[in-house]
Amino acid sequence: MSSDRAYGQGHAESVVRSQVWRTVDNSAAYLAPELLPGRSVLDVGCGPGTITVDLARRVAPGEVVGIDVSDAVLEQARAHAQSEGVSNVRFERADITAAPPAGRFDVVHAHQVLLHLTEPVAALRHMLALAKPGGVVAARDTDYAAAFWWPADSRLDRWLEVYRAVAHGNGAEPDAGRRLLAWAHAAGARDVTPSASIWCHSTPEERAWWGGMWAERILDSKIAEQAVAGGHASAEDLREISAAWRAWAADPDGWFSIPHGEILCRVTETG
Repeated sequence: MSSDRAYGQGHAESVVRSQVWRTVDNSAAYLAPELLPGRSVLDVGCGPGTITVDLARRVAPGEVVGIDVSDAVLEQARAHAQSEGVSNVRFERADITAAPPAGRFDVVHAHQVLLHLTEPVAALRHMLALAKPGGVVAARDTDYAAAFWWPADSRLDRWLEVYRAVAHGNGAEPDAGRRLLAWAHAAGARDVTPSASIWCHSTPEERAWWGGMWAERILDSKIAEQAVAGGHASAEDLREISAAWRAWAADPDGWFSIPHGEILCRVTETG
């Protein structure tokens, strides 16, 4: 399932703010060698389109299609493409498992999408079916259980506990990174190259951005709503977590890293 309703993060400003930072270099470097001029690309769960537009720059004049289930972020993606002067990209409202776009693509890509779905293996099967023979399916997902930071703070331990509980309550898997290879095999992929990479936020600017974003997100987003409604945290718990993020952001020793799993599946005529 990949409907907007199943997306536990929602599209609050603080959530989308974390997505507009993403590019091929910081979020899909493992895929870069496949982004050759003239190749067609489908970007699944494209969000505000920053990765999608970067993909389009690299494969021009190849066509890139970004799909998402949120009209609001699709409008933001279209505006971003226009502002960047990138014309070989279009954005459509589509669900990869319910109403995928027509056609087949040289590259089918999804960044931090599978961890939000209740049926990630089914989504990967659809992605494999949408790739041309000789093409690739690429996915990168966070592994939240493996996140680590400094200084230690029990309130941030609580943040991770609450976040994972909300995700599991939605039937999703927040620790998807370590499972991607198994999911690819279950989806029928036969030629899979697994890898891993990491985000690290440690400079004053990175801490202000990441910590400020989470300080807001934990109070005003679908995550916050579901945390309270699901009995995973009280409003006071969330306020304490928000304060912890602001304290971390202000600490000159503050350091946060979160690993990601990656898969690159090569598609043949037979699967």
